[in-house]
Amino acid sequence: MLILRHFPGNKSQPCALAIGNFDGVHLGHQALLKKLKTVANEQSLQTAVMTFEPHPREFFTPEKAPARLASLREKLERFTDAGVDVVYLCRFNQRFASFSSDEFIQDVLIHSLNAKTILVGEDFRFGAGRRGGVVDIANAGLNLISLPQVNLSDVDINSFGDSERVSSTRVRNALETGQLNVAKNLLGRPYSISGKVIHGAQLGRKLGFPTANVHMRHERPALTGVYAVKLDGLNGVANLGVRPTIAGVPKLLLEVHLFDFDGDLYDQHVHVEFFHKIRDEMKFDGLDALKAQIAKDAQVAQHFFK
Repeated sequence: MLILRHFPGNKSQPCALAIGNFDGVHLGHQALLKKLKTVANEQSLQTAVMTFEPHPREFFTPEKAPARLASLREKLERFTDAGVDVVYLCRFNQRFASFSSDEFIQDVLIHSLNAKTILVGEDFRFGAGRRGGVVDIANAGLNLISLPQVNLSDVDINSFGDSERVSSTRVRNALETGQLNVAKNLLGRPYSISGKVIHGAQLGRKLGFPTANVHMRHERPALTGVYAVKLDGLNGVANLGVRPTIAGVPKLLLEVHLFDFDGDLYDQHVHVEFFHKIRDEMKFDGLDALKAQIAKDAQVAQHFFK
């Protein structure tokens, strides 16, 4: 998969282009990517995705921006799995935000990217002031495919009102409230975080629970606490948070203790899947109390997997 951080100066190979933030790449996003692949094959076009970094809401209102469901690398991994040929990674800055809807269509979509078919969600807005919409794309002579929102009839929606819409917001709400099965249904897979295993302070090993410390690229994760997890298929228990019992500068850490494992994971890129929330992160009166609680958490996680 080719990743471009700029728009080509000359016309690219003709493509079918899906546009969106794709945070979390949930079932709605997956439906859009599946349709992209089908249309591109039918029309002998390259499959392309345009996404944005940072998220537009992080640019306009950073203090109100939602927690990220996925890092950039995780999102690109999902695009690779979906068979996307090219990703246009647009830096969302003041210049990009000031494009008029007509400039975006003519200069970017038509003249630079050579997009023949555009695939977006039905509520897609673009251009300065979000003045452009799907009608403007269709009126420009481009083949427009506007996909309706994906709904799930089998999702427990008691905590979300009467709407069955699949959205990144609903995934965040499910993760924040510990409803990991709801998040799994919305994503079509267990929620996961990936990263490289790095060296830590070895405190877990001293307490009798050695951990794999996964480097976090999420500055504000959608969930925190203690969970039953799988690291690349291996059962374990994980703490995601700032370790309030440990003195020092708080730092976000994802620490995974694996059951019946004694290997070396340093510098490996791993995937941690979250299956069950055990508790919120807590502050304990000393390391002995912390060690006792970790032992209890490990028992809960082992029982969950059994």
